[in-house]
Amino acid sequence: MLRVASLCVLLAWLVLGVPVAKEKQKVLLISFDGFRWDYDRDVDTPNLDQMAKDGVKAQYVTPPYLTVTSPTHFTLLTGRYIENHGVIHNMWFNTATSEKKGYYQTQFVNEWWDNGTLPIWITAQRQGLKAGSLHFPGTASSYQGEVAMVREVEPSFYNYSNEAFWYENTDKVMSWFRDQDLDFVSLYFGEPDMTGHKYGPDSPERREMVKQVDRAVGYIRNSAEKHGLTKQLNIIMTADHGMTTIFRGPDVEEIVLSKIPGFSFSDVSFQLLDYGPSGMLLPKPGKLETIYTALKGAHPNLHVYKKEEMPEHLHFSNNDRILPIVLWTDPGFVLNGVRVYLPVQFNKGEHGFDNQEMDMKPFFRAVGPAFHQNLEVGPFETVNIYPLMCHILGIQPEVNDGQLSVTQHMLVTSKQTTQPEVTNLSAASSSQSEISEIPEIP
Repeated sequence: MLRVASLCVLLAWLVLGVPVAKEKQKVLLISFDGFRWDYDRDVDTPNLDQMAKDGVKAQYVTPPYLTVTSPTHFTLLTGRYIENHGVIHNMWFNTATSEKKGYYQTQFVNEWWDNGTLPIWITAQRQGLKAGSLHFPGTASSYQGEVAMVREVEPSFYNYSNEAFWYENTDKVMSWFRDQDLDFVSLYFGEPDMTGHKYGPDSPERREMVKQVDRAVGYIRNSAEKHGLTKQLNIIMTADHGMTTIFRGPDVEEIVLSKIPGFSFSDVSFQLLDYGPSGMLLPKPGKLETIYTALKGAHPNLHVYKKEEMPEHLHFSNNDRILPIVLWTDPGFVLNGVRVYLPVQFNKGEHGFDNQEMDMKPFFRAVGPAFHQNLEVGPFETVNIYPLMCHILGIQPEVNDGQLSVTQHMLVTSKQTTQPEVTNLSAASSSQSEISEIPEIP
């Protein structure tokens, strides 16, 4: 009888591709903020390369628009486009009082985040799992009165580039998995975004920061092994957006709204400008057409839309928080409200552009017992990462805009050969090789 049962299990594995022995699966979602899809092309990245051989690498992934930190991270947590989850900007704002809060302060405005869409932490916990988050955008908020059961919010004025902090946070998260038996954790690193902003994506400083990221990748995988998690833990590594170089100099025709004929800020009730390449305007009653007509076509690198006429691929119109006029620029340009003598924006690199621009695309890696080894896949949208994580965890997802079918071919339970846009990486490794240049864990 035992022999018959064993044969049945083996047959199921051969036919369905289901592992014979399946341990409880855990998921670690990691974001390296601003890690553009091609940042590993001009830097030696042995650990990211090894992760691709041991797991899955996507050519690139497409974030939702608006391509800034909080909205795109909340898409990772919910699988919803930004117009659907409602975290439409890094900044909370009040159009009646003209009050605005910066990125860090907005983390603590509960109603900005808790507006009907549940992040994966809450969904997992409601279905009997344990979830945690360290520094991930949205961690500080509660959702329908619930929070991630283990969480840590970054301190104010946090040093995102401190490599020692990265290793401390990594070991902390691994101990959550091992000692508190968490099933899901989201972990956030604020680089290479900060370096890309300050020095530009083509700078030697950015390349050095990518080397630091690569060392961290090796450390993360080594820490997972030392904590005894390799048979259970699936690591999904991606970013919120990419980065592009900003044009400066006397030959650049800057976009300054106050200099555009026919446009006046006296017609504007509220504005969200001088924040990279994107902006929104709330016209005073009866002034929408006046503002729209003045701005539309006023600069060859400025895009102006009434929110209901926004391009469909952006999914950025169907939300009351989105203001009636939405503006964004072509890559290389930033949007200025009033520029008198000195520039308001000093960054050499920026994001926030159309999500179809290649410089806005992030990277993607995944490794662990649920994933194929040595597999490269074609591009996909980041809304599809949420249903993938829910599937691995064995939980029922909330309503979302992603599809499991887009990513399921990455999993060992799928038939790899029947899936589109899949190619094997060269120099395949039959087993998980030694990870390169990993800092030692004390």
